[in-house]
Amino acid sequence: MARRSDHSRDEIREMALNATKTIVEREGAAALSTRKIANEIGYTVGSLYLVFANLDDLIFQVNARTLSELAAELDRAAARSNTPKAALVELGLAYFRFATSNLGRWELIFGRGSPAANASPEWYRNRIPVLFDRVERLLVQLAPSRKPGEVALAARALWGGVHGICTLALTDKLGIAGLSDAEPLLTTLIETFLSGWMQRS
Repeated sequence: MARRSDHSRDEIREMALNATKTIVEREGAAALSTRKIANEIGYTVGSLYLVFANLDDLIFQVNARTLSELAAELDRAAARSNTPKAALVELGLAYFRFATSNLGRWELIFGRGSPAANASPEWYRNRIPVLFDRVERLLVQLAPSRKPGEVALAARALWGGVHGICTLALTDKLGIAGLSDAEPLLTTLIETFLSGWMQRS
């Protein structure tokens, strides 16, 4: 067991964040606990509470990093497209692929083991627009006359559909719809949604 003097507070913080990522990717978000994190880094649980307010605080900080990684991945996906419509399809596929590749951390944001949404601090809530702002900008390009409220609602509706398909696929429930591959379903959902969005503009 390491002594507190072996590492600075910033080093312990970084070790704990990295350990959390390792644990959830290895065992799933539901397996996470302060004791397990402390054991992973060779410190006591009490040492963690010198750096984080509680387990939720630690989780929100890990989730913020995950959202930043997701944002970078979405930007790379959109950059591969020449039209707003194609970019939106790429965003949906990138979201699914990121979730598939980072299942434990994705669960830490949305699944079991994730803190209640109403417990999130303001600084974390300010990170959430990463899920919508890129979609909103592209929707405006497709239908410039739409009001901001309509654009915001459409972005969240589209995300809800994409997220739902991801959830079914990642929990092995996609077979309920008689399908085994999420990506064609995502593409159909997004393209159909956008056709209606542009027709009503």
